[in-house]
Amino acid sequence: MSTTDFGYQEVSPEEKGRRVRGVFDSVASRYDLMNDLMSAGMHRWWKRYACGVAHLRQGDRVLDLAGGTGDMARLFAREVGPTGAVVLSDINGAMLAQGRDKLLDAGLHVPAVQCDAESLPFPGATFDRVTIAFGLRNVTYKERALREMRRVLRPGGAALVLEFSRVWEPLAPLYDWYSFNVLPLLGRLVAGDADSYRYLAESIRRHPDQPTLSSMMEQAGFEAVEYHNLSAGVVALHIGRVY
Repeated sequence: MSTTDFGYQEVSPEEKGRRVRGVFDSVASRYDLMNDLMSAGMHRWWKRYACGVAHLRQGDRVLDLAGGTGDMARLFAREVGPTGAVVLSDINGAMLAQGRDKLLDAGLHVPAVQCDAESLPFPGATFDRVTIAFGLRNVTYKERALREMRRVLRPGGAALVLEFSRVWEPLAPLYDWYSFNVLPLLGRLVAGDADSYRYLAESIRRHPDQPTLSSMMEQAGFEAVEYHNLSAGVVALHIGRVY
């Protein structure tokens, strides 16, 4: 029987899917507030940076995977303009509902599609950009998701993966203390759920580091793969292109 990681635990793929759904069902209503508190607002800068690096043009088509509460989709929609299109997607219905409502409140009509990043319901060569921000580490079979991202990109397109990564080594002890002490405490006090934020800290440590993820993207068929470390490697933005 095959197993995969759920934080530091080894579970079946089916069990991981069930537990990840439970995590995001639990935190959906406080997700944005917790992001602001956990990162001291830095997550907004990381996302704006990724949007800038995407080099979007008017009329581009963008797929935002694991788009959650719609932060990235909102940024992209303003860049591609009325002649372009942004599709917000997430496997979790509670998160997708939060994102759809936020975008409507902002006056943006963005299609919302509940789907699995490992098996996308879109034809090949559909999008100019495919992005996933802080979602790849929750995917059971990351290689499948990367291949799907490659499949739905048009020639000349690019995939952007924004994700927690390996912090600069001298900062690791302080970062570990913060992750395993402060994050669960904030989760308990603000979201009423310490366990989900303990899983967050663990899932970051199990996620591939910068060179490993670069190699995975190359194996999935991306070219000219590069990554940008942000905040001393707390987060990394990986870019893979399709020629």
